[in-house]
Amino acid sequence: MKQLKRINLKSVRGVFLTAASLCLCSVSFAQNSGNGTDNSDEAVNQYGVKVSSYPLQPSAQNEIFVLENKDKGYKFWMDNRVQFDGATYFNLKNGMLVNGNPTMMGGVSLRRVRSAVKAIVAKDWYAEVDCDFADGVFGLEDAYIQFSGLKDFQFKAGNFKEDFSQEETTTSRYTTFMERAMVVATFAPSRHAGLQAQWQKFDWLRVSAGISWQAVDDDGTRLNVEEFNKIGKGMGANYTGKLVWMPSLGNFSKLHIGYNASYRSAYKTDDNVDGATPLGRGYQGDYFSTRNSTSINRIKYLSCEYYGVKYDFLQGFELGGYKDGFRVNGEFITNTSVMDKNFAGATANNKSKFFYGYYVQASYLLFGGKQRYDVTQSEFTQPIRGKKWGDIEVMARFDYLNLNSEDIYGGSGQNIALGVVYHINNNVKMMLNYQISQNDKYANNKGKAVIGKDSNGEYTSNPKLVASDFGVRFNTLQARLELDF
Repeated sequence: MKQLKRINLKSVRGVFLTAASLCLCSVSFAQNSGNGTDNSDEAVNQYGVKVSSYPLQPSAQNEIFVLENKDKGYKFWMDNRVQFDGATYFNLKNGMLVNGNPTMMGGVSLRRVRSAVKAIVAKDWYAEVDCDFADGVFGLEDAYIQFSGLKDFQFKAGNFKEDFSQEETTTSRYTTFMERAMVVATFAPSRHAGLQAQWQKFDWLRVSAGISWQAVDDDGTRLNVEEFNKIGKGMGANYTGKLVWMPSLGNFSKLHIGYNASYRSAYKTDDNVDGATPLGRGYQGDYFSTRNSTSINRIKYLSCEYYGVKYDFLQGFELGGYKDGFRVNGEFITNTSVMDKNFAGATANNKSKFFYGYYVQASYLLFGGKQRYDVTQSEFTQPIRGKKWGDIEVMARFDYLNLNSEDIYGGSGQNIALGVVYHINNNVKMMLNYQISQNDKYANNKGKAVIGKDSNGEYTSNPKLVASDFGVRFNTLQARLELDF
């Protein structure tokens, strides 16, 4: 009941924020449109203070609602997104048992329901607030301030994605497949509260560095921070840097070579809660888990948890390029957990744990479209369609993740995926992904899933007892309808 009340409260907050955002747009337009004259001597805010006022010009830029005054350097716009997903699973071998039979349920989901307000103020200042209401649950996504007033430099402060992994920092609007590769979903740091600086003088070189602390997404993670603060456990800091070289070559319009590094503190306070109870999962420990690049079914076959960690060190290597309608890119990411020899109650030995994974993917626009690349973010963005009716993009990917190291056996798995995207226009697209997944005998969802049969022909989740036909295997067919507005 407590959990239900918490979810309902989140939904109410989400609806309130959406309504407030829409009201803000309406009020801004009503107050500032008109005869185009400067009303700075007439405008008074709600506190009775005279304020500067100038007209805003409304427009629809690629069907995105925008208010701006180019002379003043002001721009305000809405950024919304709806992704409706469906998936079915078949050819299942092993897995979760229901009535004695391996079962993996499909279904539908509102994968993302995003509503954001964004603004450029006085040319050098940018801010955005981005919320998600997927499946009726409120969550805060981006909420940060950005300053670009110094030549070649850019600074961020707030809650945003750390600059690690090209696939992770690419918006979900433009990811090649419906879900990111397993190694990215597992290790690439996402949104945390922090600070970041970026330097870019040329269109072929970009450098960034940042410091971050806890995640800021819902009341669950906030509760964890507060409860652990009461008992003297504070949040640890993370340090992340990125270097990208983007030369132009003869055969490729642009080549992308990137290196990422991140020191991850073991003193986490935001990793997990159970209803209203903070678990502190991950405090001087690690909890890594992932689904096989799908979201409808929530089973995480690859999963491990261990304590006694001193710190983690992440590294990522990126390589990609594009020419006309073709592009290819991939990443190799490693995580090293350095153990604390003085930690009492460790659940793993003192040797460092080394996990790794990678993906390689390629895509091609069939009807004359062109791939596009954003040098300011070092990532691929929305392609140019080749026909008036749109374009069709086909793609393929192989991804692999290994969570087995030393005395930790979280499992390893791989996916072979094929996909097609119909880019209807700038705002609407349809995606279809087909995937073949195969995991090893240690990928048993922390002992909850069967991974084969023992010598007596009975299902078992114990890797030591499995005798034949081991590993969870299945195929996935998933589709998405997306509209951005």
